[in-house]
Amino acid sequence: MFENLSDKLDRAFKVLKGQGKITEINVAETVKEVRKALLEADVNYKVAKTFTDKVKETALGQNVLLAVSPSQLMVKIVHQELVQLMGGSMTELNLKGTPAVILMSGLQGSGKTTLSGKLASFIKNKKGRNPLLVACDVYRPAAIDQLKVLGEQIGVPVYADPENKNPVDIAKKAIEFAKSQGHNVVIIDTAGRLAVDEAMMDEIERVKKAVNPTETLFVVDAMTGQDAVNTAKAFNDRINFDGVVLTKLDGDTRGGAALSIRSVVDKPIKFVGTGEKMDAIDIFYPERMADRILGMGDIVSLVEKAQEQFDEKAAAELQKKISKNKFDFNDFLSQLEQIKKMGNVKDLLGMIPGVGKAVKDMDIDNNAFKGIEAIIKSMTPAERVDPAILNGNRKKRVADGSGTTIQEVNKLIKQFEDMRKMMKAFSGGNASKLMRNMPFRK
Repeated sequence: MFENLSDKLDRAFKVLKGQGKITEINVAETVKEVRKALLEADVNYKVAKTFTDKVKETALGQNVLLAVSPSQLMVKIVHQELVQLMGGSMTELNLKGTPAVILMSGLQGSGKTTLSGKLASFIKNKKGRNPLLVACDVYRPAAIDQLKVLGEQIGVPVYADPENKNPVDIAKKAIEFAKSQGHNVVIIDTAGRLAVDEAMMDEIERVKKAVNPTETLFVVDAMTGQDAVNTAKAFNDRINFDGVVLTKLDGDTRGGAALSIRSVVDKPIKFVGTGEKMDAIDIFYPERMADRILGMGDIVSLVEKAQEQFDEKAAAELQKKISKNKFDFNDFLSQLEQIKKMGNVKDLLGMIPGVGKAVKDMDIDNNAFKGIEAIIKSMTPAERVDPAILNGNRKKRVADGSGTTIQEVNKLIKQFEDMRKMMKAFSGGNASKLMRNMPFRK
């Protein structure tokens, strides 16, 4: 996401590299390149023009400090304006009400049903609530079954009435059901169409009026570019939604929708979907997104993802094993599992400042750990605990069982021993600090 925009903005800032001061001429040239980069990223023309006008006005009013180069100052200004363009600050989800009712809207194919499941998982696991999913798409084949499958995956019940073709009636009955069963959040998945039409708008207006939701979210596929912005405006004019959810931001998208949509509809982006898994949903933070667009990484989000997998008791037990040089392949395998739970490996690396550009063209397979896992799982329990007993015959058996070679087995054992020595060296006062900063723990 935003890789092309990041590259083009970086080239725009190079116009000022080596310049001793900011002038109207070099600022104009830089701003021209910034505007071009935004337009190529499919940002709305009016939004791009207003944005670059603000950047230019701010830049020409600045005095460059001796310690700050003109290009650095321009990056700072563009960063500030990007943050404001995308909303300034994170906007909380409104979960007031008994129950709180969240109405999902959007076109067919935007990922609305999947997002409903992700949101239910988020609310259950991170907000400690007891959500209920409601199937109000009475038109799309298998829509109800899809929602039920998602509900089973995340352990959230689904209210459905397949024989009832009245979505308003289904929604009202679902809320009564939620009250009787102790569900304090209701998420209503509504029908979409391939394009905005009067029948769809009339229906969702009636559903909204009937249930009076505490939160109405518009779900949009970020890969549709400016069409996403136009669709958002059409929906907002009719149902006055409270926030936007951008899906498929992990795809090959130019990112213009994320940068334009807030300005066009004046509604905050609340969540972004970044993958197929049910936990692949993130709160939208404008400042963090601006950091990533400008190649500054997103270390805060990376730490938060690591902390979600962190368990104080397990970490303390692991530290004891490390200090006694008892860290074994079972522990190593457990740590690999925690890394995988944090999300896509390439996305995680991209959150580290300075690493994103280095890995953007690399093909980092999310199954990169499979070979390592296969080797470890081909070992006997005794071999995992004490790799020193792995003689030639045992290594051959492990290699055959894992579909690898003896050389690969030897390489893993050596790397493991080197890592164990390093961890033992940190087993004094720095051990706890080391483990807390390692992105694989539970």
